Amino acid sequence: MDTGQTAEEFRAELRAWLEENCPQEMRDSGAGEEDICWGGKNWEFTSEAQKQWLERCAAKGYTVPTWPRDYGGAGLTREQEKIFHEEMDRINARSPLQSFGIWMLGPALLHFGSHEQKLHYLPPIARGEIRWCQGYSEPGAGSDLANVQTKGEDKGDHWLVNGQKIWTSYADQADWIFALVRTDREAPKHKGISFLLIDMEQDGVETRPIRMISGISPFCETFFDDAKVPKEQIVGEENRGWDVAKYLLTHEREMISGGGQGLSGGGRALGAVLAETMGDDGLTDATLRADAMRCEVDALAIGLTLERYKDQSEAGQGAGDASAMLKYMGTELNKQRHELLMAAGGSDALEWDGPQGNRAGNWLRTKANSIEGGTSEVMLSIVSRRVLGLPG
Repeated sequence: MDTGQTAEEFRAELRAWLEENCPQEMRDSGAGEEDICWGGKNWEFTSEAQKQWLERCAAKGYTVPTWPRDYGGAGLTREQEKIFHEEMDRINARSPLQSFGIWMLGPALLHFGSHEQKLHYLPPIARGEIRWCQGYSEPGAGSDLANVQTKGEDKGDHWLVNGQKIWTSYADQADWIFALVRTDREAPKHKGISFLLIDMEQDGVETRPIRMISGISPFCETFFDDAKVPKEQIVGEENRGWDVAKYLLTHEREMISGGGQGLSGGGRALGAVLAETMGDDGLTDATLRADAMRCEVDALAIGLTLERYKDQSEAGQGAGDASAMLKYMGTELNKQRHELLMAAGGSDALEWDGPQGNRAGNWLRTKANSIEGGTSEVMLSIVSRRVLGLPG
């Protein structure tokens, strides 16, 4: 897109493109998790429409609209990005691609990666060709993330990596992993960590799924046994991976906070979903109606707060520790939304595969939001000490 266009010229051009290129089947932003397109080497599209939608958006750079064009994006300005999301919402268009590569690794590479790394890794992420997972947490390093013990032994032209990661979302389906590895065991724990990119298909890498009470299990254990990682697959400086990790965590928390704005990634208003659940009489329960309205107002507040931090990021400020506040708010709101859906559905909502779908499983899944990306207790501690400046 031409960054010299006026906002209205850009909107008109984008609207026309969306009307022509977004398949009708993809105009259902409230679709469930089974309809999400994650991409990757082994991805199987659920329909020809899903495949077309990804290919058309990737060709225009619309899977990562603000990334530079050289790296697979559309190079949109901040104002154009807002219009892009407004026009996508107007026709209820599904996201063409969801990806940890887009949400987390991409911003870190744009900030810390070399030009060669950006050219090598970012365009395949934008096209949905490579699926990434995150190798941060370990059995003894969760909230105390800097205590990672997975080690990388320097072998000249590569590191030999040994150790274990846990709660690795979708590791069994990922092509690559970005991982924190201790490369200097003598340095203070925040100082001796490197940020490595590791091919999941190579020898010495194994994954094992972890079952959850919800029946939906994105989590895995990941094991490294003499896995070789070439030296050029380090992002940032050796032993300075904590800088990359912290930067990435702000984007992860902002991504999780966005879950509080919609239902299962969809943009439909909560009131509309509840009315649909409760039949023609709609929201007749005054308490439920008030709770739904409260959730919608809170979702609007989170959305505006996210927009403010995006504007600050555009100005070079970034969210920093305030991302902990966003993550906590989004987590709690997402849980409240699903509590309301369960309450509105009554006994029918308890069915695992009933006419309301897997509403019980989705409700149980939201409980993990309080843990992943940093527990709610840790987020509140960060807000109190680093944002509000309260005494320890």
